[in-house]
Amino acid sequence: MRKSEFHPSEIPNKPGVYVYRDWSGKVIYVGKAANLRRRMSSYFQPSRIVRADAKLRSLINSIEEWSYEVVRSENEALILESRLIKDYAPYYNILLRDDKRYLLLKIDWNEKFPTLKLARLRKNDGSRYFGPFPNGGALRMTLEFLLANFGLRACRDSDPNEDTRKRCLKRIVKDCCAPCVGAVSPEEYRQRIERAIAVLDGDIAPLIASLKQQMSEAAQAENFEKAARLRDVMTNLDAVFGKKNRIFSRPKLPGSSLGGEAVNALGDALGLPTPPTNIIGFDISNILGKLAVASLVAFKDGKPDKENFRRFRIRTVHQSDDFAMMREVLHRHFGRLLAMNLPLPDLVMVDGGKGQLSAAIDALCELNCPPLPVIGLAKRNEEIFLPGRSEPIVLDRHDPALRMLQALRDEAHRFAISFHRELRHKLIEQSKLDEIPGIGDSRKRELLRAFGSLRNLKKASVAKIVQKVPGIGEHIANAVYNALHKGVSLKNGERKNE
Repeated sequence: MRKSEFHPSEIPNKPGVYVYRDWSGKVIYVGKAANLRRRMSSYFQPSRIVRADAKLRSLINSIEEWSYEVVRSENEALILESRLIKDYAPYYNILLRDDKRYLLLKIDWNEKFPTLKLARLRKNDGSRYFGPFPNGGALRMTLEFLLANFGLRACRDSDPNEDTRKRCLKRIVKDCCAPCVGAVSPEEYRQRIERAIAVLDGDIAPLIASLKQQMSEAAQAENFEKAARLRDVMTNLDAVFGKKNRIFSRPKLPGSSLGGEAVNALGDALGLPTPPTNIIGFDISNILGKLAVASLVAFKDGKPDKENFRRFRIRTVHQSDDFAMMREVLHRHFGRLLAMNLPLPDLVMVDGGKGQLSAAIDALCELNCPPLPVIGLAKRNEEIFLPGRSEPIVLDRHDPALRMLQALRDEAHRFAISFHRELRHKLIEQSKLDEIPGIGDSRKRELLRAFGSLRNLKKASVAKIVQKVPGIGEHIANAVYNALHKGVSLKNGERKNE
């Protein structure tokens, strides 16, 4: 949603994760909250901007869009926040030093007698990982209990032997089944580790029942210290391995695509005969008609299909006319598809309302394109416009169909903005050549032709410039070199071409 559309009453009083984006659609901050409404509202209070420190004020002023994801518990919010921060590396999470790395449990199948170990990083090493788990203290105590309960080894040696056994403290309390000296067979040890894995997978009911029985017996025998320890073990087991507290799948970014569920929901909402598995979306970016560009993004089965993303320079429209630009881009793209007899998408979405939709329909009619569904998504109230209908379709803000269209629109917007910014940056950088005495249009073209881009020219030495460009001597080459190395260098990532 846009920052201007923030209404606290629409945010639930539930735990969750919220995401803030800047004007280009880039994720700039990920946060978690026990109460989403209270936490998110605090960012948009007029008094907050006055009292906040410089870093927080910068974040608040940079927020252009927001979204959120409701979860079942605060622990789940902690884990989801951690994963999203690692996936998207938002600038303000790094600036505000708001990063976390939770504990995992690891089983290394390459070991002769695998056991349970703590880990911080999930590696591609053939091991099986469980977690992450936000409650590190409870996890450590539970791990100690599981190792003793199932008689698993706790030594650090990957291939324990008799020498290892001599140094082992577990042999004194008889917590380890001692596979290192052949006290149990590999098959018997494997059965023990498999029972432990069942607990890690959330099957804690049999173990809890056994512990309850032991606790009852200890209480009846007035051994209250033992009963209290068993109670704490059960509490830790539920806190760590209860299904409500585990997330093993990679989380989705709030507001992103939702796969097949969203595709089916969109087909139903639009009344399409079949779900639109292949969708393309268009967006326009320009500043008063200057450096006008367009983007095409594709979603397949509800997920971005980046191999089919496209970028366009607007060729025929030289004033600020988004409708004419949209007409040009669709005419060019679908003209190519029809000329090459390529498959058409199941659904076309344009960023905008009735005007953009009408321009898209005009372009398709001019090409005698076979009928296909075309819609417009207007930002202001997230209204879906269809041809021939005066009233738009308005879906619930949490409807998976709308969320997928928003994700498509946001990706198209981001892709168009990045292309526009790239061209603008090139233009600004290339203008440096115009300021150098002795460099006219002809020599400027020769320099760029010889080095391919201003970036490559900037990397070249004076001798290299003289060598590669006929007619340019050392004096002019020095002037070029000095002019390009004043001020700030080109930013990394500005030329991203997906």
